[in-house]
Amino acid sequence: MKKDEIKKWREATEEEIGLKIVELEKQLFNLLPQVKMGQLKNCSVLKNIRKNIAILNTIKREKSIQRVKK
Repeated sequence: MKKDEIKKWREATEEEIGLKIVELEKQLFNLLPQVKMGQLKNCSVLKNIRKNIAILNTIKREKSIQRVKK
């Protein structure tokens, strides 16, 4: 995820971020059998998806903390 994408997600609502996380988790779930069967050529895709999920979870957590502080 590039910096401009991260900025875009910082402006998004928690619900939109949650939907994107679910979408990425589905992608990850669908790729895991391909890895086990040796069909996936580029395994760095898994790393990128996990990283993006972590980034979005962090942004979502920051938003929830800001909401509680208000």
